[in-house]
Amino acid sequence: MKIVNSKNIISSLVSEYKLLGKTIGFVPTMEALHKGHISLVKKALSENNIVFVSVFVNPTQFDNSQDLEKYPRTLERDVELLKEVSDKKIIVYAPTVEDIYKNNVTSTKFDFDGLENEMEGEFRDGHFNGVGTIVKRLFEIVTPDNAYFGEKDFQQLQIIRKLVEKHKLSVNIVGCKIHRETSGLAMSSRNERLKPEHKKAAPFIYRILKAAKKKFGTKSAAKVTEWVVSQFAEQDLLKLEYFTIADIKTLKPIKRKSKNKKYRAFIAAYAGEIRLIDNIALN
Repeated sequence: MKIVNSKNIISSLVSEYKLLGKTIGFVPTMEALHKGHISLVKKALSENNIVFVSVFVNPTQFDNSQDLEKYPRTLERDVELLKEVSDKKIIVYAPTVEDIYKNNVTSTKFDFDGLENEMEGEFRDGHFNGVGTIVKRLFEIVTPDNAYFGEKDFQQLQIIRKLVEKHKLSVNIVGCKIHRETSGLAMSSRNERLKPEHKKAAPFIYRILKAAKKKFGTKSAAKVTEWVVSQFAEQDLLKLEYFTIADIKTLKPIKRKSKNKKYRAFIAAYAGEIRLIDNIALN
C-alpha cells in the first residue's frame, strides 16, 4: 500500500491515474479509523477505480485545544485496517500540518448561507471554517471524481455540499448512512475515549432519537423536544447539550410541520468529558 506524505506526490499520482482514464474516489478521515470509515472506503472502492484516503488530524477545526491534544493518533493501525480492504487500490495520504498549511495554520472564513450558524455552529466557534478550509484544500490536492462522507455528521455533509456548489468544485459528494455499533451507538473515533460506564450509557442517545421519530408522527416538534429534554434530565451519566428538529436543507429549527419538507432530529450530548453527536431522519 502506498503511503504518501507530500501533496506534490499525490498530485502527480492523480495526474497519472486520470491520464489512464481511472475514476478517483476520496475518503477524508482524521485518524482513529473504525468500521464506519471502512464502510465509506468500501463504497468508494465499489464506485471508483482507485481510492485516496487522507489521514490527517486537522488543527483548524478544533475549538478546544485539549480536544485536539487528546484526539487519538493511530496511523499504523489505520493503515493495517485499510490493507484488509484493499492493498492495491487504496492510496493513503498522511500529510504533515506543514504540508497542508505551510506556516499559516489558520482557517479561511466561509459563507455557507447560514448552515454554519445552526446546531454545531452555535456551540463550536469557527468549527465549520476549519472544516471548509481543510476539505477545500484536500479537494484541490486530490481532485477526486467522488468524495464520501458519513451522515453522522449530517450538518457537515450539507455544508460540504454547499462548499462545492458555491466554489464550483467538480466533485460529486456522496452521503453514506450512519454506521452503528451493535448497541446502536453511532460509530465515532471519540468512542475509544469513553470510560466503560459512559460507553454503557451512551446507546441511550440513539434510543431517544428512535423514540423521538415515533413521537414526531403525532406530536409537534416543541412537544417532542420537551420530552427529550425531560428524559435526559433523568440521566446521571449523560448531559444533553442540544436537541433540534430541523429542515434538512436549511438546517433551521422547525416552526410548523410541512408535508413538502423533510426533517431530521439532531442531538449532541456529553458522556463524561466526551462529546457525542447523532441524528435521525424523521420522514
